Amino acid sequence: MTLNKHSTKQQVSYFFALSLVAGWILFSLLQFKTLSNFGLDLITASIDTIISNLCLAGTGFIIVNNMRYYLPGKEKYWYVVVLSLGLSAVWLITARGIIWLFLHDNESYMLMLSQSLFIRYAMAFLLLGCITMVSLLWYTQQNETAAQERKQELEQLAKDAELFKLRQQLQPHFLFNSLNSISALAGSQPEKARHMIQQLSDFLRGTLKKEDQEWVPLKEEIAYLQLYLDIEKVRFGHRLETQIMVSEAAGQALIPPMILQPLVENAIKFGLYDTIEAVTISIEASMTNHDLSIIVTNPFDENSLPMGKGTGFGLSYIQRRLFLLFGQTGLLKSSSQGQLFIAQLSIPQTHLEEQTMLS
Repeated sequence: MTLNKHSTKQQVSYFFALSLVAGWILFSLLQFKTLSNFGLDLITASIDTIISNLCLAGTGFIIVNNMRYYLPGKEKYWYVVVLSLGLSAVWLITARGIIWLFLHDNESYMLMLSQSLFIRYAMAFLLLGCITMVSLLWYTQQNETAAQERKQELEQLAKDAELFKLRQQLQPHFLFNSLNSISALAGSQPEKARHMIQQLSDFLRGTLKKEDQEWVPLKEEIAYLQLYLDIEKVRFGHRLETQIMVSEAAGQALIPPMILQPLVENAIKFGLYDTIEAVTISIEASMTNHDLSIIVTNPFDENSLPMGKGTGFGLSYIQRRLFLLFGQTGLLKSSSQGQLFIAQLSIPQTHLEEQTMLS
Protein backbone atom coordinates (compact mmCIF):
# COMPACT_ATOMS: atom_id res chain seq x y z
CA MET A 1 0.00 0.00 0.00
CA THR A 2 2.87 2.36 0.81
CA LEU A 3 4.53 1.61 -2.53
CA ASN A 4 1.28 2.33 -4.37
CA LYS A 5 0.94 5.69 -2.61
CA HIS A 6 4.54 6.59 -3.44
CA SER A 7 4.03 5.64 -7.10
CA THR A 8 0.83 7.69 -7.29
CA LYS A 9 2.59 10.73 -5.82
CA GLN A 10 5.36 10.44 -8.40
CA GLN A 11 2.85 10.18 -11.24
CA VAL A 12 0.98 13.27 -10.02
CA SER A 13 4.26 15.20 -9.64
CA TYR A 14 5.29 14.27 -13.19
CA PHE A 15 1.89 15.38 -14.46
CA PHE A 16 2.28 18.72 -12.67
CA ALA A 17 5.75 19.27 -14.18
CA LEU A 18 4.62 18.22 -17.66
CA SER A 19 1.65 20.58 -17.43
CA LEU A 20 3.99 23.51 -16.72
CA VAL A 21 6.29 22.54 -19.60
CA ALA A 22 3.35 22.08 -21.99
CA GLY A 23 1.97 25.50 -21.01
CA TRP A 24 5.37 27.12 -21.54
CA ILE A 25 5.73 25.56 -25.03
CA LEU A 26 2.20 26.60 -26.00
CA PHE A 27 2.80 30.18 -24.85
CA SER A 28 6.08 30.29 -26.83
CA LEU A 29 4.36 29.14 -30.02
CA LEU A 30 1.58 31.69 -29.57
CA GLN A 31 4.12 34.49 -29.05
CA PHE A 32 6.11 33.46 -32.12
CA LYS A 33 2.94 33.36 -34.22
CA THR A 34 1.84 36.78 -32.93
CA LEU A 35 5.22 38.38 -33.66
CA SER A 36 5.23 36.88 -37.16
CA ASN A 37 1.77 38.33 -37.80
CA PHE A 38 3.12 41.78 -36.93
CA GLY A 39 5.60 41.52 -39.79
CA LEU A 40 8.77 40.47 -37.98
CA ASP A 41 11.14 38.25 -39.93
CA LEU A 42 11.77 34.68 -38.85
CA ILE A 43 15.11 35.34 -37.15
CA THR A 44 13.94 38.38 -35.18
CA ALA A 45 10.71 36.68 -34.05
CA SER A 46 12.68 33.58 -33.06
CA ILE A 47 15.24 35.56 -31.00
CA ASP A 48 12.48 37.52 -29.23
CA THR A 49 10.49 34.35 -28.49
CA ILE A 50 13.45 32.30 -27.28
CA ILE A 51 14.91 35.00 -25.02
CA SER A 52 11.56 36.10 -23.61
CA ASN A 53 10.39 32.61 -22.82
CA LEU A 54 13.68 31.34 -21.46
CA CYS A 55 13.64 34.23 -19.02
CA LEU A 56 9.98 33.52 -18.32
CA ALA A 57 10.76 29.83 -17.67
CA GLY A 58 13.55 30.85 -15.29
CA THR A 59 11.19 33.19 -13.45
CA GLY A 60 8.55 30.46 -13.23
CA PHE A 61 11.16 28.06 -11.83
CA ILE A 62 12.01 30.60 -9.13
CA ILE A 63 8.32 30.79 -8.19
CA VAL A 64 7.81 27.01 -8.08
CA ASN A 65 11.02 26.45 -6.13
CA ASN A 66 10.11 29.23 -3.70
CA MET A 67 6.69 27.69 -3.04
CA ARG A 68 8.35 24.35 -2.32
CA TYR A 69 10.17 25.76 0.69
CA TYR A 70 7.91 28.61 1.77
CA LEU A 71 4.14 28.68 1.75
CA PRO A 72 2.51 31.94 2.89
CA GLY A 73 -0.15 31.78 5.57
CA LYS A 74 -2.98 34.26 5.91
CA GLU A 75 -1.20 36.76 3.64
CA LYS A 76 -1.08 34.31 0.73
CA TYR A 77 -3.33 36.29 -1.64
CA TRP A 78 -1.37 39.51 -1.18
CA TYR A 79 1.79 37.44 -1.48
CA VAL A 80 0.68 36.06 -4.85
CA VAL A 81 -0.08 39.54 -6.22
CA VAL A 82 3.09 41.20 -4.93
CA LEU A 83 5.32 38.31 -6.03
CA SER A 84 3.78 38.24 -9.50
CA LEU A 85 4.06 42.02 -9.93
CA GLY A 86 7.66 42.07 -8.74
CA LEU A 87 8.89 39.10 -10.76
CA SER A 88 7.06 40.33 -13.87
CA ALA A 89 9.03 43.57 -13.64
CA VAL A 90 12.29 41.65 -13.12
CA TRP A 91 11.48 39.46 -16.12
CA LEU A 92 10.67 42.43 -18.34
CA ILE A 93 13.88 44.28 -17.47
CA THR A 94 16.02 41.17 -17.89
CA ALA A 95 14.44 40.03 -21.15
CA ARG A 96 14.57 43.55 -22.66
CA GLY A 97 18.24 43.91 -21.72
CA ILE A 98 19.22 40.58 -23.29
CA ILE A 99 17.16 41.23 -26.43
CA TRP A 100 18.85 44.64 -26.80
CA LEU A 101 22.26 42.90 -26.93
CA PHE A 102 21.16 40.90 -29.98
CA LEU A 103 18.78 43.27 -31.80
CA HIS A 104 19.77 46.85 -30.85
CA ASP A 105 20.70 47.56 -34.50
CA ASN A 106 17.13 46.85 -35.64
CA GLU A 107 15.54 50.25 -34.98
CA SER A 108 12.04 49.33 -36.19
CA TYR A 109 11.97 46.29 -33.92
CA MET A 110 13.30 48.23 -30.92
CA LEU A 111 10.54 50.82 -31.45
CA MET A 112 7.91 48.08 -31.55
CA LEU A 113 9.47 46.50 -28.45
CA SER A 114 9.21 49.79 -26.52
CA GLN A 115 5.58 50.23 -27.55
CA SER A 116 4.69 46.67 -26.45
CA LEU A 117 6.32 46.77 -22.99
CA PHE A 118 3.05 47.31 -21.14
CA ILE A 119 1.32 44.47 -22.98
CA ARG A 120 4.31 42.19 -22.34
CA TYR A 121 4.30 43.11 -18.67
CA ALA A 122 0.55 42.46 -18.38
CA MET A 123 0.87 39.09 -20.09
CA ALA A 124 3.81 38.13 -17.86
CA PHE A 125 1.87 39.20 -14.76
CA LEU A 126 -1.13 37.05 -15.72
CA LEU A 127 1.02 34.06 -16.58
CA LEU A 128 3.28 34.28 -13.53
CA GLY A 129 0.23 34.93 -11.37
CA CYS A 130 -1.32 31.69 -12.60
CA ILE A 131 1.95 29.81 -11.99
CA THR A 132 2.17 31.29 -8.50
CA MET A 133 -1.42 30.39 -7.63
CA VAL A 134 -1.17 26.86 -9.06
CA SER A 135 2.13 26.28 -7.23
CA LEU A 136 0.62 27.61 -4.00
CA LEU A 137 -2.40 25.30 -4.28
CA TRP A 138 -0.23 22.34 -5.31
CA TYR A 139 2.24 22.56 -2.45
CA THR A 140 -0.48 23.41 0.05
CA GLN A 141 -2.29 20.23 -0.97
CA GLN A 142 0.99 18.29 -0.78
CA ASN A 143 1.65 19.57 2.74
CA GLU A 144 -1.89 18.78 3.87
CA THR A 145 -1.64 15.27 2.43
CA ALA A 146 1.73 14.72 4.14
CA ALA A 147 0.35 16.04 7.42
CA GLN A 148 -2.68 13.73 7.14
CA GLU A 149 -0.41 10.75 6.43
CA ARG A 150 1.77 11.61 9.43
CA LYS A 151 -1.36 11.86 11.57
CA GLN A 152 -2.56 8.45 10.36
CA GLU A 153 0.88 6.95 10.99
CA LEU A 154 0.93 8.38 14.51
CA GLU A 155 -2.57 7.04 15.16
CA GLN A 156 -1.52 3.64 13.81
CA LEU A 157 1.61 3.66 15.98
CA ALA A 158 -0.48 4.58 19.02
CA LYS A 159 -2.96 1.82 18.21
CA ASP A 160 -0.18 -0.73 17.69
CA ALA A 161 1.45 0.36 20.95
CA GLU A 162 -1.82 -0.12 22.84
CA LEU A 163 -2.38 -3.53 21.24
CA PHE A 164 1.16 -4.51 22.19
CA LYS A 165 0.57 -3.28 25.73
CA LEU A 166 -2.61 -5.32 25.95
CA ARG A 167 -0.79 -8.42 24.73
CA GLN A 168 2.01 -7.86 27.22
CA GLN A 169 -0.60 -7.62 29.96
CA LEU A 170 -2.18 -10.86 28.79
CA GLN A 171 0.98 -12.98 28.77
CA PRO A 172 2.02 -12.41 32.42
CA HIS A 173 -1.59 -13.02 33.44
CA PHE A 174 -1.43 -16.51 31.94
CA LEU A 175 2.20 -17.20 32.87
CA PHE A 176 1.64 -16.53 36.56
CA ASN A 177 -1.20 -19.05 36.63
CA SER A 178 0.84 -21.67 34.76
CA LEU A 179 3.96 -21.20 36.89
CA ASN A 180 1.91 -21.47 40.07
CA SER A 181 0.45 -24.74 38.80
CA ILE A 182 3.90 -26.06 37.86
CA SER A 183 5.15 -25.13 41.32
CA ALA A 184 2.25 -26.98 42.93
CA LEU A 185 2.85 -30.10 40.80
CA ALA A 186 6.64 -30.15 41.15
CA GLY A 187 6.57 -31.78 44.59
CA SER A 188 3.64 -34.19 44.30
CA GLN A 189 3.58 -34.98 40.57
CA PRO A 190 6.97 -34.16 39.00
CA GLU A 191 6.17 -35.98 35.74
CA LYS A 192 3.10 -33.82 35.21
CA ALA A 193 5.12 -30.73 36.10
CA ARG A 194 7.77 -31.59 33.47
CA HIS A 195 5.06 -32.30 30.92
CA MET A 196 3.40 -28.98 31.67
CA ILE A 197 6.74 -27.14 31.31
CA GLN A 198 7.17 -28.69 27.85
CA GLN A 199 3.66 -27.69 26.84
CA LEU A 200 4.21 -24.18 28.17
CA SER A 201 7.43 -23.98 26.15
CA ASP A 202 5.60 -25.00 22.96
CA PHE A 203 2.85 -22.52 23.71
CA LEU A 204 5.24 -19.60 24.24
CA ARG A 205 7.23 -20.54 21.13
CA GLY A 206 4.02 -20.36 19.14
CA THR A 207 3.25 -16.99 20.72
CA LEU A 208 6.54 -15.55 19.47
CA LYS A 209 5.82 -16.79 15.96
CA LYS A 210 2.43 -15.08 16.01
CA GLU A 211 3.81 -11.65 16.91
CA ASP A 212 4.30 -10.73 13.24
CA GLN A 213 1.01 -12.21 12.00
CA GLU A 214 -1.89 -9.79 11.63
CA TRP A 215 -4.64 -12.33 10.86
CA VAL A 216 -4.74 -16.12 11.03
CA PRO A 217 -7.32 -18.73 9.97
CA LEU A 218 -9.60 -19.84 12.79
CA LYS A 219 -8.54 -23.49 12.38
CA GLU A 220 -4.93 -22.46 13.02
CA GLU A 221 -5.96 -20.47 16.07
CA ILE A 222 -7.98 -23.43 17.37
CA ALA A 223 -4.94 -25.69 17.02
CA TYR A 224 -2.91 -23.15 18.95
CA LEU A 225 -5.67 -22.84 21.53
CA GLN A 226 -5.52 -26.60 22.04
CA LEU A 227 -1.98 -26.16 23.45
CA TYR A 228 -3.38 -23.77 26.03
CA LEU A 229 -6.20 -26.18 26.90
CA ASP A 230 -3.71 -29.04 27.28
CA ILE A 231 -1.81 -26.96 29.83
CA GLU A 232 -5.00 -26.16 31.69
CA LYS A 233 -6.04 -29.84 31.65
CA VAL A 234 -2.80 -30.67 33.44
CA ARG A 235 -3.80 -28.15 36.10
CA PHE A 236 -7.39 -29.27 36.51
CA GLY A 237 -7.23 -32.91 35.42
CA HIS A 238 -10.55 -34.63 34.74
CA ARG A 239 -12.46 -31.59 36.03
CA LEU A 240 -11.88 -29.73 32.73
CA GLU A 241 -13.61 -30.99 29.63
CA THR A 242 -13.87 -29.16 26.31
CA GLN A 243 -16.20 -29.39 23.37
CA ILE A 244 -15.07 -27.64 20.16
CA MET A 245 -17.36 -27.40 17.12
CA VAL A 246 -16.10 -25.46 14.10
CA SER A 247 -17.81 -25.52 10.71
CA GLU A 248 -15.67 -25.90 7.60
CA ALA A 249 -16.44 -22.35 6.42
CA ALA A 250 -15.71 -20.90 9.86
CA GLY A 251 -12.38 -22.72 9.99
CA GLN A 252 -11.20 -20.76 6.93
CA ALA A 253 -12.30 -17.38 8.34
CA LEU A 254 -9.63 -14.96 9.56
CA ILE A 255 -9.32 -13.69 13.12
CA PRO A 256 -6.77 -11.66 15.09
CA PRO A 257 -4.23 -14.07 16.63
CA MET A 258 -4.50 -14.97 20.32
CA ILE A 259 -7.93 -13.44 20.72
CA LEU A 260 -9.62 -16.69 21.82
CA GLN A 261 -7.25 -17.55 24.64
CA PRO A 262 -8.43 -14.82 27.06
CA LEU A 263 -12.04 -15.70 26.22
CA VAL A 264 -11.49 -19.36 27.11
CA GLU A 265 -9.32 -18.42 30.10
CA ASN A 266 -12.19 -16.31 31.38
CA ALA A 267 -14.56 -19.28 30.96
CA ILE A 268 -12.19 -21.56 32.88
CA LYS A 269 -11.68 -19.01 35.63
CA PHE A 270 -15.36 -18.53 36.33
CA GLY A 271 -16.33 -22.11 35.53
CA LEU A 272 -13.81 -24.12 37.56
CA TYR A 273 -12.30 -21.96 40.29
CA ASP A 274 -15.26 -22.21 42.64
CA THR A 275 -16.31 -25.81 42.10
CA ILE A 276 -14.85 -29.29 42.42
CA GLU A 277 -17.16 -30.83 39.86
CA ALA A 278 -16.34 -31.56 36.21
CA VAL A 279 -17.02 -28.61 33.95
CA THR A 280 -17.43 -28.55 30.16
CA ILE A 281 -16.25 -25.50 28.23
CA SER A 282 -17.97 -25.30 24.85
CA ILE A 283 -16.58 -23.47 21.81
CA GLU A 284 -18.79 -23.22 18.72
CA ALA A 285 -17.86 -21.32 15.55
CA SER A 286 -20.00 -20.69 12.47
CA MET A 287 -20.54 -18.09 9.73
CA THR A 288 -23.44 -15.68 10.27
CA ASN A 289 -24.25 -13.06 7.62
CA HIS A 290 -20.69 -13.30 6.20
CA ASP A 291 -19.25 -12.69 9.68
CA LEU A 292 -17.50 -15.21 11.89
CA SER A 293 -19.46 -15.97 15.05
CA ILE A 294 -17.74 -17.71 17.98
CA ILE A 295 -19.73 -18.69 21.05
CA VAL A 296 -17.99 -19.79 24.26
CA THR A 297 -20.15 -21.14 27.07
CA ASN A 298 -19.27 -22.25 30.57
CA PRO A 299 -21.31 -23.14 33.66
CA PHE A 300 -20.95 -20.85 36.66
CA ASP A 301 -22.39 -20.35 40.11
CA GLU A 302 -23.58 -16.75 40.36
CA ASN A 303 -23.80 -17.05 44.14
CA SER A 304 -20.04 -17.61 44.34
CA LEU A 305 -19.20 -14.41 42.44
CA PRO A 306 -18.32 -11.45 44.70
CA MET A 307 -20.62 -8.48 44.41
CA GLY A 308 -19.51 -5.97 41.78
CA LYS A 309 -16.97 -8.34 40.26
CA GLY A 310 -16.79 -8.07 36.48
CA THR A 311 -16.09 -10.76 33.94
CA GLY A 312 -12.33 -10.38 34.35
CA PHE A 313 -9.41 -9.05 32.35
CA GLY A 314 -10.05 -11.39 29.43
CA LEU A 315 -13.29 -9.84 28.21
CA SER A 316 -12.13 -6.26 28.67
CA TYR A 317 -8.95 -7.13 26.73
CA ILE A 318 -10.98 -8.52 23.82
CA GLN A 319 -13.42 -5.61 23.77
CA ARG A 320 -10.62 -3.06 23.65
CA ARG A 321 -8.65 -4.98 21.04
CA LEU A 322 -11.67 -5.40 18.77
CA PHE A 323 -12.42 -1.69 19.00
CA LEU A 324 -8.84 -0.81 18.06
CA LEU A 325 -8.86 -3.22 15.12
CA PHE A 326 -12.34 -2.57 13.72
CA GLY A 327 -13.44 0.73 15.24
CA GLN A 328 -16.72 -0.90 16.33
CA THR A 329 -18.32 -1.64 19.66
CA GLY A 330 -20.64 -4.53 20.41
CA LEU A 331 -18.55 -7.20 18.67
CA LEU A 332 -18.33 -9.06 21.98
CA LYS A 333 -21.57 -9.77 23.81
CA SER A 334 -22.06 -11.69 27.03
CA SER A 335 -25.17 -13.02 28.72
CA SER A 336 -26.28 -15.72 31.14
CA GLN A 337 -28.97 -18.35 30.81
CA GLY A 338 -29.62 -20.13 34.05
CA GLN A 339 -26.28 -21.54 35.19
CA LEU A 340 -24.56 -20.94 31.83
CA PHE A 341 -22.44 -17.92 30.96
CA ILE A 342 -22.37 -17.20 27.22
CA ALA A 343 -19.81 -15.02 25.42
CA GLN A 344 -20.42 -14.36 21.71
CA LEU A 345 -17.63 -12.95 19.56
CA SER A 346 -18.25 -11.54 16.07
CA ILE A 347 -15.40 -10.96 13.60
CA PRO A 348 -16.45 -8.97 10.49
CA GLN A 349 -15.03 -10.71 7.42
CA THR A 350 -16.22 -8.10 4.90
CA HIS A 351 -14.20 -5.47 6.79
CA LEU A 352 -11.09 -7.65 6.45
CA GLU A 353 -11.69 -8.11 2.71
CA GLU A 354 -11.85 -4.34 2.22
CA GLN A 355 -8.61 -3.90 4.16
CA THR A 356 -6.92 -6.56 2.01
CA MET A 357 -8.05 -4.86 -1.20
CA LEU A 358 -6.80 -1.46 0.00
CA SER A 359 -3.43 -2.86 0.99
